[in-house]
Amino acid sequence: MEESDFSKEEVLIKLGRRIKEIRIAQGFSSYEYFAYEKNISRAQYGRYEKGEDLRFSTLAKVIHAFGMTMTEFFAEGFEEK
Repeated sequence: MEESDFSKEEVLIKLGRRIKEIRIAQGFSSYEYFAYEKNISRAQYGRYEKGEDLRFSTLAKVIHAFGMTMTEFFAEGFEEK
């Protein structure tokens, strides 16, 4: 991948979509309830689903809260165009 092919914003949007998709698939209709149940800041979690930037350690915490591995999390939603 060339540097010009990389769009930070596009990756963050995909990340946000994937986080939201998994939360809903796990039966949590409300992001606030999910964040509360998993002891994650509700305001911050809401930003993650909107595609705002997050630290890798925070992403790892969210993936762990889903009960997934990194491989499982990134297996869908990040395909090349």
